[in-house]
Amino acid sequence: MKEVLIKIKGKQISRESGEDTMEFVTEGKLYKRNGTYYLIYDETELSGIPGCQTRLRLRDGEIQMKRFGEGAGSGTEILFEKGKRYTGFYDTPFGALEIEVLTNDVASNITENGGNIDIDYDISLKGLAEGRNLLNITLM
Repeated sequence: MKEVLIKIKGKQISRESGEDTMEFVTEGKLYKRNGTYYLIYDETELSGIPGCQTRLRLRDGEIQMKRFGEGAGSGTEILFEKGKRYTGFYDTPFGALEIEVLTNDVASNITENGGNIDIDYDISLKGLAEGRNLLNITLM
């Protein structure tokens, strides 16, 4: 397991609120098991979901995001695979919301020496919000 510095840039685009961008740097861990890379990092106040740990599993053109811990977002799992739709739930203190994700594009060139992850997806939180998200994760 290797300690890494991670820069996360996210952009949310919605009809209701326009464009919102966030960027932060955090520490994480990268490891490879059976040909699959795993990236693990703790969420912070800046990400809006403190108390959660995020794990990304990177393999064969798909990225699985899974959150563990306490608070909003824990227990959330999303599979990003280009052109495919994923339906799941996002846990909040007020109950679970159904989410639907359509992955427009996903790319990863992660190695032991660093790299980037780019995910472009549309998300719908049933009854609350819809929008497009662009996520870039860089290992520095």
